[in-house]
Amino acid sequence: MKALHLSSFTATSAMGRGLAQTLDALRQRRSGLLPCAFDDVDLKTCIGQVADVDAVKLPPRLAAFDCRNNRLAQLALEQDGFATAVRTASERYGALRVGVFVGTSTAGILQTELAYRRRDPLTGALPADFNYRGTHSTFSVGDFTRRYFDLTGPAVVVSSACSSSAKVFGSARRMLAAGLIDAAVVGGVDSLCLTTLYGFNSLGLLSDQACRPFDEHRNGISIGEAAAFALLERQPDHLAADAVLLLGVGESSDAYHISSPHPEGLGARMAMQDALTMAGLRPADIDYINLHGTATQSNDEAEGKAVMSLFGPDTPCSSTKGASGHTLGAAGGLEAVICALALQHGLLPAGVNTTRNDPRLGVNYLLTNREQAVSHVLSNSFGFGGTNCSLVFGKAG
Repeated sequence: MKALHLSSFTATSAMGRGLAQTLDALRQRRSGLLPCAFDDVDLKTCIGQVADVDAVKLPPRLAAFDCRNNRLAQLALEQDGFATAVRTASERYGALRVGVFVGTSTAGILQTELAYRRRDPLTGALPADFNYRGTHSTFSVGDFTRRYFDLTGPAVVVSSACSSSAKVFGSARRMLAAGLIDAAVVGGVDSLCLTTLYGFNSLGLLSDQACRPFDEHRNGISIGEAAAFALLERQPDHLAADAVLLLGVGESSDAYHISSPHPEGLGARMAMQDALTMAGLRPADIDYINLHGTATQSNDEAEGKAVMSLFGPDTPCSSTKGASGHTLGAAGGLEAVICALALQHGLLPAGVNTTRNDPRLGVNYLLTNREQAVSHVLSNSFGFGGTNCSLVFGKAG
C-alpha cells in the first residue's frame, strides 16, 4: 500500500492551542508544565493543563457526552480548519466511508470521580444525571467524534495505555488497505483526572518538578492532557512539497511486565525496525526521532538501549514531554503532529528541562534546537504491558 497523506492535522496541549502555538512553543523551547493546581489534588508535582477546557460548550444534540475529555476533544476538532477538512472529506467520499480511530487511556473517568462525590449518602447510588456510556466509557470519545461530524463509518477506540493514539494510525491504515474506508479521522484524547495523578504517584513515578527526559538526574514523569487529530487519506496524484505522509507503522507486544519495559528495549526495537521496514527505509535515513522519553529511570534506559542498538549514537533525538507532559493515551497523536511540524518547518526540537544528558544512555539527545532540512522522522510510543508502536513520517517532496 502506498504511503498515506495527512491532509489536515491539529493539536492542543499545555504547549498551546493549535499548530501555530505548538510550533512557537517548540521554537522557543517553552514548557507548559506548572505546579499542580488541578481540582483538589494535593500532590507536589507539575502538570500540563489546558486552560479553560470547562468553558467549552458541546452542541445541545451532544449533551449526553458532556465531560472534560470530550470538551478537550471538541476544542481540538475546531482548530486549524480541521473540522472543515473532515466535513469536506465526508462530502467527497460519503459519511459511511470515513472512519474514526481515537486513542485514549482513561477517557472521561473524571466524570465518574465527580459523580462519586455526589452519591446518595444512604444508598450509595450514583446521581441520576450521571451518564457512564456518554462520558466515562472508553468508546465515549470515539462516539462523540463520530457524531460530531455525523459520520457513519467504522468507529474504533484503542486503549493500550500510552501507545493508544499511535496504534490508531495502524488501525486506520489497515482499514484503508482493506478498502473498507476512503479516509480516516485518527487521533488521541486524554484529560487530567485524579486516577492518573494519584495512581502514578502511588507507583512512585511522579516527579516533584517539571520532568527531565534522558537527564542524568531525571526522577519521574509529569502528567499532561492533550487532544490531537489527523485526517488520513490516500495520496492524490499531486501533492505539495511540504505535504506530510505516513510511511510506516511498527507494532509489538513484548509483555515483559505489567508496568516496566523490557530492560533491553526488545519490544521497542522490534516496533522501530518494523516501521522502518514498512517505510522501505534504513536507520540512516531517519533525520530525527521523537522519543517516548517519559523521564523515569527504567523507561528512558530501555528506550535508549533500543535506539542505540538500531540507530547508534548519531541520529538526533529528543522527547517533547518536558514541554507537554506525558499525555498518556494522547501522547502518540500529539507527538505525530509534532513530527509533522518538524518536517514542514525544518525543525529538530530540543528536549525541554533536560540540562545534562545521562552519559549511560549514549543517544544523541538534543539540548538545543536544530534547524535543517528534514525528510524522515520516527516517533515512539510505548505503554504499560509492553505495548509498543513506532511511526515513520516523511515529506512528499
